[in-house]
Amino acid sequence: MNKIGSTLKIVWRIAIPYFRSEDKRAGRWLLGAVIAIELSLVANDVLLNQWRNRFYNALQEKDWEGFVREMLVFCGLAAIAVLLSVYQLYLNQWLQVRWRRWMTTKYLDGWLNSANHYRMQLQGEGADNPDQRLADDVKLFVGQTLGIGVGLLSSIVSLASFVVILWGLSKAAPLQLFGADFSLPGYLVWASLIYAIFGTALTQWIGSPLVNLNFLQQHYEADYRFDLVRVRENTEQIALLKGEGAERERLLGRFRLIVENWYAIMNRTKRLTAFTSSYAQAAVIIPFILVTPAYFANKILLGALMQTAEAFGKVQDALSFFVSAYRSLAEWRAVIDRLDGFETSIKDAADLATRPPKIDVVTADGNTIDLAKLLVKLPNGAPMVAADDLRINNNEHVLVTGPSGAGKSTLFRAIAGIWPFGEGVIVVPAKATLMMLPQRPYFPIGTLKAAIVYPSSPDAFSSALVEQTLIAVGLPQFASRLEEAAHWNRMLSLGEQQRLGIARALLHEPQYLFLDEATASLDEPSEAALYRLLAEKLKTTTIVSIGHRSTLEAFHKGHIVLTREGDRFAAHERQKKDAVS
Repeated sequence: MNKIGSTLKIVWRIAIPYFRSEDKRAGRWLLGAVIAIELSLVANDVLLNQWRNRFYNALQEKDWEGFVREMLVFCGLAAIAVLLSVYQLYLNQWLQVRWRRWMTTKYLDGWLNSANHYRMQLQGEGADNPDQRLADDVKLFVGQTLGIGVGLLSSIVSLASFVVILWGLSKAAPLQLFGADFSLPGYLVWASLIYAIFGTALTQWIGSPLVNLNFLQQHYEADYRFDLVRVRENTEQIALLKGEGAERERLLGRFRLIVENWYAIMNRTKRLTAFTSSYAQAAVIIPFILVTPAYFANKILLGALMQTAEAFGKVQDALSFFVSAYRSLAEWRAVIDRLDGFETSIKDAADLATRPPKIDVVTADGNTIDLAKLLVKLPNGAPMVAADDLRINNNEHVLVTGPSGAGKSTLFRAIAGIWPFGEGVIVVPAKATLMMLPQRPYFPIGTLKAAIVYPSSPDAFSSALVEQTLIAVGLPQFASRLEEAAHWNRMLSLGEQQRLGIARALLHEPQYLFLDEATASLDEPSEAALYRLLAEKLKTTTIVSIGHRSTLEAFHKGHIVLTREGDRFAAHERQKKDAVS
Protein backbone atom coordinates (compact mmCIF):
# COMPACT_ATOMS: atom_id res chain seq x y z
CA MET A 1 0.00 0.00 0.00
CA ASN A 2 2.89 2.35 0.75
CA LYS A 3 4.16 1.86 -2.80
CA ILE A 4 0.73 2.56 -4.28
CA GLY A 5 0.34 5.69 -2.14
CA SER A 6 3.83 6.90 -3.05
CA THR A 7 3.18 6.30 -6.77
CA LEU A 8 -0.13 8.14 -6.66
CA LYS A 9 1.54 11.11 -4.94
CA ILE A 10 4.13 11.25 -7.72
CA VAL A 11 1.41 11.02 -10.38
CA TRP A 12 -0.50 13.84 -8.70
CA ARG A 13 2.63 16.00 -8.49
CA ILE A 14 3.45 15.46 -12.17
CA ALA A 15 -0.09 15.67 -13.54
CA ILE A 16 -1.96 18.32 -11.54
CA PRO A 17 0.18 21.38 -12.55
CA TYR A 18 -1.27 21.20 -16.08
CA PHE A 19 -4.81 21.53 -14.79
CA ARG A 20 -3.72 24.62 -12.83
CA SER A 21 -1.76 26.15 -15.69
CA GLU A 22 -2.61 28.85 -18.19
CA ASP A 23 -4.22 26.11 -20.30
CA LYS A 24 -6.33 24.88 -17.39
CA ARG A 25 -9.67 25.97 -18.86
CA ALA A 26 -9.28 23.91 -22.02
CA GLY A 27 -7.69 21.03 -20.11
CA ARG A 28 -10.44 20.85 -17.52
CA TRP A 29 -13.16 21.15 -20.15
CA LEU A 30 -11.69 18.35 -22.24
CA LEU A 31 -11.12 16.11 -19.21
CA GLY A 32 -14.68 16.78 -18.01
CA ALA A 33 -16.04 15.93 -21.46
CA VAL A 34 -14.04 12.67 -21.61
CA ILE A 35 -15.30 11.68 -18.14
CA ALA A 36 -18.90 12.65 -18.97
CA ILE A 37 -18.81 10.54 -22.13
CA GLU A 38 -17.35 7.60 -20.18
CA LEU A 39 -20.18 7.85 -17.65
CA SER A 40 -22.67 8.00 -20.52
CA LEU A 41 -21.14 4.84 -22.00
CA VAL A 42 -21.57 3.08 -18.67
CA ALA A 43 -25.23 4.22 -18.56
CA ASN A 44 -25.64 2.91 -22.10
CA ASP A 45 -24.20 -0.44 -20.96
CA VAL A 46 -26.79 -0.58 -18.17
CA LEU A 47 -29.57 0.04 -20.70
CA LEU A 48 -28.14 -2.68 -22.96
CA ASN A 49 -28.05 -5.05 -20.00
CA GLN A 50 -31.75 -4.45 -19.37
CA TRP A 51 -32.41 -4.76 -23.10
CA ARG A 52 -30.73 -8.17 -23.12
CA ASN A 53 -33.29 -9.48 -20.61
CA ARG A 54 -36.22 -8.30 -22.70
CA PHE A 55 -34.70 -9.46 -25.98
CA TYR A 56 -33.98 -13.05 -24.91
CA ASN A 57 -37.35 -13.31 -23.21
CA ALA A 58 -38.98 -12.29 -26.51
CA LEU A 59 -36.99 -15.01 -28.27
CA GLN A 60 -37.94 -17.62 -25.69
CA GLU A 61 -41.62 -16.68 -25.88
CA LYS A 62 -41.52 -16.31 -29.70
CA ASP A 63 -42.91 -12.76 -29.36
CA TRP A 64 -42.45 -11.31 -32.89
CA GLU A 65 -43.63 -7.79 -32.05
CA GLY A 66 -41.47 -7.73 -28.97
CA PHE A 67 -38.51 -8.99 -31.02
CA VAL A 68 -38.92 -6.22 -33.64
CA ARG A 69 -39.32 -3.57 -30.96
CA GLU A 70 -36.20 -4.67 -29.14
CA MET A 71 -34.19 -4.75 -32.38
CA LEU A 72 -35.13 -1.10 -32.98
CA VAL A 73 -34.15 -0.25 -29.39
CA PHE A 74 -30.83 -1.99 -29.90
CA CYS A 75 -30.14 0.02 -33.07
CA GLY A 76 -30.71 3.25 -31.14
CA LEU A 77 -28.50 2.20 -28.21
CA ALA A 78 -25.79 0.95 -30.59
CA ALA A 79 -25.81 4.22 -32.55
CA ILE A 80 -25.46 6.19 -29.32
CA ALA A 81 -22.57 3.95 -28.20
CA VAL A 82 -20.74 4.45 -31.52
CA LEU A 83 -21.21 8.23 -31.43
CA LEU A 84 -20.03 8.46 -27.82
CA SER A 85 -16.99 6.24 -28.51
CA VAL A 86 -15.91 8.30 -31.52
CA TYR A 87 -16.08 11.61 -29.70
CA GLN A 88 -14.50 10.23 -26.56
CA LEU A 89 -11.48 9.12 -28.59
CA TYR A 90 -11.34 12.45 -30.43
CA LEU A 91 -11.52 14.56 -27.25
CA ASN A 92 -9.11 12.23 -25.45
CA GLN A 93 -6.52 12.69 -28.20
CA TRP A 94 -7.12 16.45 -28.20
CA LEU A 95 -6.48 16.55 -24.44
CA GLN A 96 -3.39 14.37 -24.85
CA VAL A 97 -1.72 16.67 -27.37
CA ARG A 98 -2.45 19.81 -25.32
CA TRP A 99 -1.26 18.19 -22.11
CA ARG A 100 1.84 16.78 -23.78
CA ARG A 101 2.66 20.17 -25.33
CA TRP A 102 2.40 21.86 -21.93
CA MET A 103 4.54 19.23 -20.17
CA THR A 104 7.15 19.29 -22.94
CA THR A 105 7.40 23.08 -22.69
CA LYS A 106 7.68 22.86 -18.90
CA TYR A 107 10.43 20.23 -18.98
CA LEU A 108 12.33 22.00 -21.76
CA ASP A 109 12.21 25.21 -19.73
CA GLY A 110 13.55 23.42 -16.66
CA TRP A 111 16.16 21.44 -18.58
CA LEU A 112 17.48 24.34 -20.68
CA ASN A 113 17.16 27.07 -18.05
CA SER A 114 20.44 28.84 -17.20
CA ALA A 115 22.75 25.93 -18.11
CA ASN A 116 20.71 23.50 -16.00
CA HIS A 117 21.20 20.81 -18.65
CA TYR A 118 24.96 21.18 -18.22
CA ARG A 119 24.80 20.91 -14.43
CA MET A 120 22.57 17.83 -14.76
CA GLN A 121 25.27 16.23 -16.89
CA LEU A 122 27.89 17.11 -14.29
CA GLN A 123 25.82 15.33 -11.63
CA GLY A 124 26.16 12.04 -13.49
CA GLU A 125 23.53 9.56 -14.60
CA GLY A 126 20.74 10.69 -12.27
CA ALA A 127 18.63 11.45 -15.36
CA ASP A 128 20.14 9.48 -18.22
CA ASN A 129 18.95 10.11 -21.75
CA PRO A 130 16.88 13.29 -21.26
CA ASP A 131 15.99 13.11 -24.96
CA GLN A 132 14.03 9.89 -24.33
CA ARG A 133 12.29 11.31 -21.27
CA LEU A 134 11.18 14.37 -23.22
CA ALA A 135 10.20 12.54 -26.40
CA ASP A 136 8.86 9.18 -25.20
CA ASP A 137 8.16 9.27 -21.48
CA VAL A 138 6.08 12.45 -21.58
CA LYS A 139 3.96 11.01 -24.39
CA LEU A 140 3.52 7.68 -22.58
CA PHE A 141 2.72 9.36 -19.27
CA VAL A 142 -0.05 11.50 -20.75
CA GLY A 143 -1.59 8.67 -22.78
CA GLN A 144 -1.36 6.02 -20.07
CA THR A 145 -2.48 8.34 -17.26
CA LEU A 146 -5.62 9.21 -19.20
CA GLY A 147 -6.19 5.62 -20.30
CA ILE A 148 -5.70 4.11 -16.86
CA GLY A 149 -7.48 6.94 -15.05
CA VAL A 150 -10.57 6.84 -17.27
CA GLY A 151 -10.53 3.04 -17.21
CA LEU A 152 -10.42 3.01 -13.40
CA LEU A 153 -13.27 5.53 -13.21
CA SER A 154 -15.29 3.44 -15.64
CA SER A 155 -14.66 0.33 -13.54
CA ILE A 156 -15.80 2.08 -10.34
CA VAL A 157 -18.99 3.43 -11.93
CA SER A 158 -19.70 0.11 -13.67
CA LEU A 159 -19.19 -1.70 -10.40
CA ALA A 160 -21.63 0.59 -8.59
CA SER A 161 -24.19 0.25 -11.39
CA PHE A 162 -24.05 -3.48 -12.00
CA VAL A 163 -23.66 -4.54 -8.37
CA VAL A 164 -27.19 -3.22 -7.81
CA ILE A 165 -28.44 -5.20 -10.83
CA LEU A 166 -26.54 -8.33 -9.80
CA TRP A 167 -27.79 -8.10 -6.23
CA GLY A 168 -31.39 -7.99 -7.48
CA LEU A 169 -30.76 -10.89 -9.84
CA SER A 170 -29.31 -12.90 -6.94
CA LYS A 171 -32.70 -12.59 -5.26
CA ALA A 172 -34.62 -13.45 -8.45
CA ALA A 173 -32.40 -16.49 -9.15
CA PRO A 174 -31.71 -18.11 -5.76
CA LEU A 175 -28.71 -20.36 -5.37
CA GLN A 176 -29.54 -23.96 -6.25
CA LEU A 177 -27.46 -26.78 -4.79
CA PHE A 178 -28.48 -30.42 -5.15
CA GLY A 179 -32.02 -29.38 -6.03
CA ALA A 180 -32.54 -27.21 -2.95
CA ASP A 181 -32.78 -23.41 -2.71
CA PHE A 182 -30.32 -21.60 -0.48
CA SER A 183 -31.05 -18.05 0.64
CA LEU A 184 -27.77 -16.11 0.42
CA PRO A 185 -28.40 -12.41 -0.25
CA GLY A 186 -26.24 -11.09 -3.10
CA TYR A 187 -24.44 -14.40 -3.57
CA LEU A 188 -23.56 -13.48 -7.17
CA VAL A 189 -21.85 -10.28 -5.95
CA TRP A 190 -19.90 -12.17 -3.29
CA ALA A 191 -18.84 -14.81 -5.79
CA SER A 192 -17.60 -12.12 -8.16
CA LEU A 193 -15.72 -10.37 -5.35
CA ILE A 194 -14.00 -13.53 -4.14
CA TYR A 195 -13.01 -14.45 -7.69
CA ALA A 196 -11.60 -10.95 -8.32
CA ILE A 197 -9.57 -10.93 -5.08
CA PHE A 198 -8.12 -14.31 -5.98
CA GLY A 199 -7.20 -13.11 -9.49
CA THR A 200 -5.72 -9.81 -8.30
CA ALA A 201 -3.48 -11.48 -5.72
CA LEU A 202 -2.14 -14.01 -8.21
CA THR A 203 -1.65 -11.34 -10.87
CA GLN A 204 0.44 -9.22 -8.49
CA TRP A 205 2.51 -12.24 -7.50
CA ILE A 206 3.17 -13.28 -11.10
CA GLY A 207 3.55 -9.84 -12.71
CA SER A 208 5.31 -7.66 -10.12
CA PRO A 209 8.80 -8.10 -11.73
CA LEU A 210 7.46 -6.45 -14.92
CA VAL A 211 7.71 -2.97 -13.36
CA ASN A 212 11.49 -3.11 -13.03
CA LEU A 213 11.89 -5.02 -16.31
CA ASN A 214 10.00 -2.32 -18.22
CA PHE A 215 12.08 0.40 -16.55
CA LEU A 216 15.28 -1.37 -17.61
CA GLN A 217 13.96 -1.92 -21.13
CA GLN A 218 13.38 1.80 -21.64
CA HIS A 219 16.82 2.53 -20.20
CA TYR A 220 18.59 0.02 -22.46
CA GLU A 221 16.67 1.16 -25.55
CA ALA A 222 17.61 4.78 -24.89
CA ASP A 223 21.30 3.91 -24.32
CA TYR A 224 21.39 1.93 -27.57
CA ARG A 225 19.75 4.75 -29.53
CA PHE A 226 22.14 7.30 -28.01
CA ASP A 227 25.19 5.24 -28.99
CA LEU A 228 23.88 4.90 -32.55
CA VAL A 229 23.63 8.69 -32.73
CA ARG A 230 27.18 8.98 -31.34
CA VAL A 231 28.48 6.73 -34.13
CA ARG A 232 26.64 8.78 -36.74
CA GLU A 233 28.05 12.01 -35.28
CA ASN A 234 31.65 10.71 -35.26
CA THR A 235 31.86 8.68 -38.45
CA GLU A 236 35.07 10.37 -39.63
CA GLN A 237 37.03 9.71 -36.45
CA ILE A 238 35.80 6.12 -36.35
CA ALA A 239 36.77 5.57 -39.99
CA LEU A 240 40.23 7.12 -39.49
CA LEU A 241 40.90 4.91 -36.47
CA LYS A 242 39.39 1.89 -38.25
CA GLY A 243 37.17 1.51 -35.24
CA GLU A 244 34.22 -0.09 -37.02
CA GLY A 245 34.89 -3.45 -35.35
CA ALA A 246 35.09 -1.92 -31.89
CA GLU A 247 31.91 0.11 -32.51
CA ARG A 248 30.12 -2.95 -33.82
CA GLU A 249 30.99 -4.92 -30.70
CA ARG A 250 30.03 -2.03 -28.44
CA LEU A 251 26.67 -1.54 -30.17
CA LEU A 252 25.98 -5.26 -30.18
CA GLY A 253 26.81 -5.27 -26.48
CA ARG A 254 24.22 -2.56 -25.91
CA PHE A 255 21.72 -4.44 -28.07
CA ARG A 256 22.47 -7.67 -26.21
CA LEU A 257 21.21 -6.06 -23.01
CA ILE A 258 17.99 -5.12 -24.82
CA VAL A 259 17.50 -8.69 -26.07
CA GLU A 260 18.29 -10.32 -22.70
CA ASN A 261 15.91 -8.01 -20.87
CA TRP A 262 13.28 -8.54 -23.57
CA TYR A 263 13.51 -12.29 -23.09
CA ALA A 264 12.94 -11.72 -19.37
CA ILE A 265 9.88 -9.59 -20.21
CA MET A 266 8.66 -12.27 -22.63
CA ASN A 267 8.93 -15.05 -20.04
CA ARG A 268 7.23 -13.03 -17.34
CA THR A 269 4.54 -11.83 -19.76
CA LYS A 270 3.93 -15.41 -20.92
CA ARG A 271 3.17 -16.47 -17.36
CA LEU A 272 1.02 -13.43 -16.73
CA THR A 273 -0.90 -13.84 -19.99
CA ALA A 274 -1.46 -17.54 -19.35
CA PHE A 275 -3.03 -16.72 -16.02
CA THR A 276 -5.04 -13.64 -17.06
CA SER A 277 -6.39 -15.38 -20.19
CA SER A 278 -7.42 -18.41 -18.16
CA TYR A 279 -8.91 -16.12 -15.58
CA ALA A 280 -10.93 -14.24 -18.22
CA GLN A 281 -12.17 -17.43 -19.88
CA ALA A 282 -13.23 -18.94 -16.57
CA ALA A 283 -15.11 -15.75 -15.71
CA VAL A 284 -17.38 -16.36 -18.73
CA ILE A 285 -18.76 -19.67 -17.47
CA ILE A 286 -18.92 -18.99 -13.72
CA PRO A 287 -22.24 -17.08 -13.83
CA PHE A 288 -23.82 -19.85 -15.93
CA ILE A 289 -22.63 -22.45 -13.42
CA LEU A 290 -24.19 -20.44 -10.61
CA VAL A 291 -27.48 -19.46 -12.26
CA THR A 292 -28.27 -22.24 -14.77
CA PRO A 293 -29.70 -24.55 -12.06
CA ALA A 294 -32.34 -21.88 -11.33
CA TYR A 295 -33.07 -21.60 -15.06
CA PHE A 296 -33.58 -25.34 -15.47
CA ALA A 297 -35.74 -25.31 -12.36
CA ASN A 298 -37.97 -22.76 -14.17
CA LYS A 299 -37.25 -20.11 -11.55
CA ILE A 300 -36.07 -17.60 -14.19
CA LEU A 301 -36.45 -17.06 -17.95
CA LEU A 302 -33.69 -17.09 -20.58
CA GLY A 303 -33.56 -13.28 -20.54
CA ALA A 304 -32.77 -13.20 -16.82
CA LEU A 305 -30.07 -15.84 -17.35
CA MET A 306 -28.38 -13.82 -20.11
CA GLN A 307 -28.75 -10.58 -18.17
CA THR A 308 -27.18 -12.22 -15.13
CA ALA A 309 -24.25 -13.53 -17.19
CA GLU A 310 -23.56 -10.10 -18.63
CA ALA A 311 -24.02 -8.28 -15.30
CA PHE A 312 -21.68 -10.77 -13.63
CA GLY A 313 -19.17 -10.14 -16.40
CA LYS A 314 -19.42 -6.37 -15.94
CA VAL A 315 -18.94 -6.61 -12.18
CA GLN A 316 -16.11 -9.07 -12.70
CA ASP A 317 -14.42 -6.77 -15.25
CA ALA A 318 -14.72 -3.83 -12.87
CA LEU A 319 -13.32 -5.76 -9.91
CA SER A 320 -10.60 -7.25 -12.11
CA PHE A 321 -9.39 -3.95 -13.53
CA PHE A 322 -6.02 -4.50 -11.88
CA VAL A 323 -5.75 -7.94 -13.50
CA SER A 324 -6.66 -6.85 -17.04
CA ALA A 325 -4.58 -3.65 -16.95
CA TYR A 326 -1.54 -5.07 -15.15
CA ARG A 327 0.86 -4.87 -18.09
CA SER A 328 -0.17 -1.28 -18.79
CA LEU A 329 0.17 -0.47 -15.09
CA ALA A 330 3.68 -1.95 -15.05
CA GLU A 331 4.74 0.14 -18.06
CA TRP A 332 3.07 3.22 -16.54
CA ARG A 333 4.92 2.74 -13.26
CA ALA A 334 8.24 2.62 -15.12
CA VAL A 335 7.38 5.85 -16.98
CA ILE A 336 6.39 7.53 -13.70
CA ASP A 337 9.72 6.55 -12.11
CA ARG A 338 11.66 7.96 -15.06
CA LEU A 339 9.79 11.27 -15.10
CA ASP A 340 10.09 11.52 -11.32
CA GLY A 341 13.84 11.01 -11.66
CA PHE A 342 13.99 13.64 -14.41
CA GLU A 343 12.11 16.20 -12.32
CA THR A 344 14.33 15.45 -9.32
CA SER A 345 17.47 15.84 -11.41
CA ILE A 346 16.24 19.18 -12.82
CA LYS A 347 15.54 20.44 -9.29
CA ASP A 348 18.86 19.18 -7.91
CA ALA A 349 20.77 20.84 -10.76
CA ALA A 350 18.93 24.12 -10.14
CA ASP A 351 19.69 23.86 -6.41
CA LEU A 352 23.32 23.17 -7.22
CA ALA A 353 23.64 26.70 -8.63
CA THR A 354 22.33 28.29 -5.43
CA ARG A 355 23.43 25.92 -2.66
CA PRO A 356 26.52 27.06 -0.73
CA PRO A 357 29.41 26.72 -0.99
CA LYS A 358 29.19 28.05 -4.52
CA ILE A 359 30.78 30.42 -6.96
CA ASP A 360 28.86 33.69 -7.01
CA VAL A 361 28.83 35.52 -10.32
CA VAL A 362 27.61 39.03 -9.53
CA THR A 363 27.25 42.21 -11.54
CA ALA A 364 28.51 45.63 -10.50
CA ASP A 365 29.22 49.05 -11.92
CA GLY A 366 32.62 49.20 -13.55
CA ASN A 367 34.38 47.86 -16.61
CA THR A 368 36.53 45.01 -15.28
CA ILE A 369 36.06 41.33 -14.47
CA ASP A 370 37.36 40.65 -10.95
CA LEU A 371 38.06 37.28 -9.37
CA ALA A 372 38.15 37.48 -5.58
CA LYS A 373 39.21 34.53 -3.41
CA LEU A 374 38.03 32.18 -6.11
CA LEU A 375 38.54 28.45 -5.69
CA VAL A 376 37.26 26.28 -8.52
CA LYS A 377 36.70 22.65 -7.53
CA LEU A 378 36.01 19.35 -9.21
CA PRO A 379 32.55 17.77 -8.77
CA ASN A 380 34.01 15.49 -6.08
CA GLY A 381 35.10 18.54 -4.07
CA ALA A 382 38.82 18.35 -4.86
CA PRO A 383 40.43 21.80 -5.41
CA MET A 384 41.38 22.61 -8.99
CA VAL A 385 42.17 26.29 -9.66
CA ALA A 386 42.63 29.19 -7.25
CA ALA A 387 42.54 32.85 -8.27
CA ASP A 388 42.64 35.76 -5.84
CA ASP A 389 42.52 39.46 -6.70
CA LEU A 390 42.78 38.67 -10.40
CA ARG A 391 41.49 41.36 -12.75
CA ILE A 392 40.70 41.42 -16.48
CA ASN A 393 40.60 45.04 -17.59
CA ASN A 394 38.28 46.44 -20.22
CA ASN A 395 39.51 46.47 -23.82
CA GLU A 396 42.48 44.30 -22.91
CA HIS A 397 43.76 41.21 -24.70
CA VAL A 398 44.83 38.53 -22.20
CA LEU A 399 46.44 35.14 -22.82
CA VAL A 400 45.83 32.31 -20.34
CA THR A 401 48.41 29.50 -20.32
CA GLY A 402 49.25 26.53 -18.16
CA PRO A 403 49.76 22.78 -18.31
CA SER A 404 47.09 20.56 -19.83
CA GLY A 405 44.55 19.64 -17.18
CA ALA A 406 45.33 22.68 -15.06
CA GLY A 407 41.73 23.89 -15.28
CA LYS A 408 41.94 26.72 -17.79
CA SER A 409 38.70 25.77 -19.54
CA THR A 410 36.99 25.17 -16.21
CA LEU A 411 38.02 28.68 -15.12
CA PHE A 412 36.25 30.00 -18.24
CA ARG A 413 33.16 27.95 -17.35
CA ALA A 414 33.17 29.50 -13.88
CA ILE A 415 33.35 33.02 -15.34
CA ALA A 416 30.47 32.12 -17.68
CA GLY A 417 28.44 31.14 -14.61
CA ILE A 418 27.84 27.49 -15.55
CA TRP A 419 30.37 25.77 -13.23
CA PRO A 420 28.79 25.40 -9.78
CA PHE A 421 31.57 23.63 -7.90
CA GLY A 422 33.75 25.89 -5.81
CA GLU A 423 33.59 29.09 -3.81
CA GLY A 424 34.42 32.74 -4.15
CA VAL A 425 33.15 35.69 -6.14
CA ILE A 426 33.40 36.67 -9.81
CA VAL A 427 32.35 40.26 -10.53
CA VAL A 428 31.39 41.15 -14.10
CA PRO A 429 30.25 44.57 -15.37
CA ALA A 430 26.51 45.12 -15.32
CA LYS A 431 24.81 44.42 -18.66
CA ALA A 432 28.09 43.12 -20.10
CA THR A 433 27.83 40.65 -22.99
CA LEU A 434 30.12 37.62 -22.80
CA MET A 435 30.75 35.08 -25.54
CA MET A 436 32.63 31.82 -25.09
CA LEU A 437 34.08 30.11 -28.15
CA PRO A 438 35.29 26.54 -27.45
CA GLN A 439 37.72 24.56 -29.54
CA ARG A 440 34.83 22.78 -31.25
CA PRO A 441 32.00 25.30 -31.75
CA TYR A 442 28.38 24.20 -31.83
CA PHE A 443 26.23 24.71 -34.94
CA PRO A 444 22.55 23.75 -34.93
CA ILE A 445 21.21 21.71 -37.84
CA GLY A 446 19.62 24.13 -40.28
CA THR A 447 20.65 26.78 -42.76
CA LEU A 448 24.25 27.99 -42.75
CA LYS A 449 23.13 31.50 -41.86
CA ALA A 450 21.17 30.23 -38.84
CA ALA A 451 24.20 28.21 -37.76
CA ILE A 452 26.55 31.19 -37.95
CA VAL A 453 24.37 33.75 -36.16
CA TYR A 454 23.30 31.29 -33.41
CA PRO A 455 21.93 31.87 -30.79
CA SER A 456 20.32 34.88 -32.48
CA SER A 457 17.52 34.61 -35.02
CA PRO A 458 18.62 34.43 -38.68
CA ASP A 459 16.73 37.68 -39.25
CA ALA A 460 18.93 39.49 -36.72
CA PHE A 461 21.67 39.99 -39.33
CA SER A 462 21.43 40.80 -43.02
CA SER A 463 22.63 38.18 -45.47
CA ALA A 464 24.99 40.73 -47.01
CA LEU A 465 26.70 41.30 -43.65
CA VAL A 466 27.04 37.57 -43.03
CA GLU A 467 28.50 37.07 -46.51
CA GLN A 468 31.06 39.84 -45.92
CA THR A 469 32.01 38.26 -42.60
CA LEU A 470 32.49 34.83 -44.19
CA ILE A 471 34.81 36.34 -46.76
CA ALA A 472 36.71 38.17 -44.03
CA VAL A 473 37.39 34.98 -42.03
CA GLY A 474 38.68 33.17 -45.10
CA LEU A 475 35.57 31.23 -46.19
CA PRO A 476 34.47 32.95 -49.42
CA GLN A 477 33.32 29.59 -50.87
CA PHE A 478 30.45 29.52 -48.36
CA ALA A 479 29.18 33.04 -48.99
CA SER A 480 26.66 31.82 -51.59
CA ARG A 481 25.41 28.91 -49.42
CA LEU A 482 23.73 30.79 -46.58
CA GLU A 483 20.30 29.27 -47.23
CA GLU A 484 21.61 25.73 -47.57
CA ALA A 485 20.47 23.49 -44.72
CA ALA A 486 22.83 20.81 -43.41
CA HIS A 487 24.46 19.25 -40.35
CA TRP A 488 27.39 21.68 -40.38
CA ASN A 489 29.33 20.12 -37.49
CA ARG A 490 29.55 16.95 -39.58
CA MET A 491 30.13 18.55 -42.97
CA LEU A 492 32.89 21.01 -42.11
CA SER A 493 36.47 20.42 -41.03
CA LEU A 494 37.37 21.58 -37.53
CA GLY A 495 39.42 24.40 -39.03
CA GLU A 496 36.42 25.59 -41.06
CA GLN A 497 34.21 25.33 -37.96
CA GLN A 498 36.66 27.48 -36.00
CA ARG A 499 36.63 30.12 -38.73
CA LEU A 500 32.81 30.12 -38.55
CA GLY A 501 33.13 30.54 -34.78
CA ILE A 502 35.22 33.66 -35.29
CA ALA A 503 32.62 34.90 -37.81
CA ARG A 504 29.95 34.43 -35.13
CA ALA A 505 31.99 36.56 -32.71
CA LEU A 506 32.49 39.28 -35.31
CA LEU A 507 28.75 39.46 -35.96
CA HIS A 508 27.70 39.55 -32.30
CA GLU A 509 30.44 41.96 -31.18
CA PRO A 510 30.49 40.90 -27.52
CA GLN A 511 32.08 43.11 -24.88
CA TYR A 512 34.06 40.12 -23.60
CA LEU A 513 35.21 37.33 -25.91
CA PHE A 514 36.72 34.17 -24.41
CA LEU A 515 38.57 31.94 -26.87
CA ASP A 516 39.24 28.44 -25.52
CA GLU A 517 41.80 27.23 -28.08
CA ALA A 518 39.26 28.46 -30.61
CA THR A 519 41.87 28.67 -33.38
CA ALA A 520 44.03 25.69 -32.41
CA SER A 521 43.17 23.69 -35.56
CA LEU A 522 44.41 26.44 -37.89
CA ASP A 523 47.97 26.93 -39.07
CA GLU A 524 49.90 29.75 -37.44
CA PRO A 525 49.60 32.25 -40.34
CA SER A 526 45.81 31.69 -40.51
CA GLU A 527 45.54 32.02 -36.75
CA ALA A 528 47.53 35.24 -36.81
CA ALA A 529 45.33 36.64 -39.58
CA LEU A 530 42.17 35.93 -37.56
CA TYR A 531 43.61 37.58 -34.43
CA ARG A 532 44.49 40.66 -36.46
CA LEU A 533 40.92 40.61 -37.84
CA LEU A 534 39.50 40.47 -34.32
CA ALA A 535 41.68 43.37 -33.20
CA GLU A 536 40.61 45.40 -36.23
CA LYS A 537 36.87 44.67 -36.12
CA LEU A 538 36.31 44.40 -32.36
CA LYS A 539 38.23 47.43 -31.16
CA THR A 540 36.30 47.73 -27.88
CA THR A 541 36.10 44.02 -27.08
CA THR A 542 38.11 42.44 -24.28
CA ILE A 543 39.61 39.21 -25.61
CA VAL A 544 40.78 36.43 -23.30
CA SER A 545 42.42 33.43 -24.98
CA ILE A 546 43.52 29.99 -23.88
CA GLY A 547 46.36 28.69 -26.01
CA HIS A 548 49.57 26.70 -26.00
CA ARG A 549 51.34 28.29 -28.96
CA SER A 550 54.01 30.79 -28.07
CA THR A 551 53.06 32.79 -31.18
CA LEU A 552 49.84 33.86 -29.45
CA GLU A 553 51.77 35.97 -26.94
CA ALA A 554 52.35 38.60 -29.64
CA PHE A 555 48.60 39.27 -29.86
CA HIS A 556 47.94 39.67 -26.14
CA LYS A 557 49.06 42.45 -23.84
CA GLY A 558 48.22 40.63 -20.62
CA HIS A 559 49.23 37.14 -19.55
CA ILE A 560 47.72 34.89 -16.88
CA VAL A 561 49.59 31.71 -16.11
CA LEU A 562 48.40 28.71 -14.10
CA THR A 563 51.11 27.05 -11.99
CA ARG A 564 51.01 24.12 -9.62
CA GLU A 565 50.79 25.02 -5.93
CA GLY A 566 50.32 21.98 -3.72
CA ASP A 567 47.11 20.10 -4.56
CA ARG A 568 45.84 22.72 -6.98
CA PHE A 569 46.83 25.24 -9.63
CA ALA A 570 46.94 28.97 -8.99
CA ALA A 571 46.35 31.76 -11.52
CA HIS A 572 48.81 34.67 -11.51
CA GLU A 573 49.26 37.73 -13.69
CA ARG A 574 52.57 38.09 -15.45
CA GLN A 575 54.17 41.35 -16.43
CA LYS A 576 52.32 42.96 -19.31
CA LYS A 577 53.88 43.84 -22.62
CA ASP A 578 52.83 45.46 -25.83
CA ALA A 579 50.76 43.33 -28.18
CA VAL A 580 51.03 43.16 -31.94
CA SER A 581 48.43 45.34 -33.66
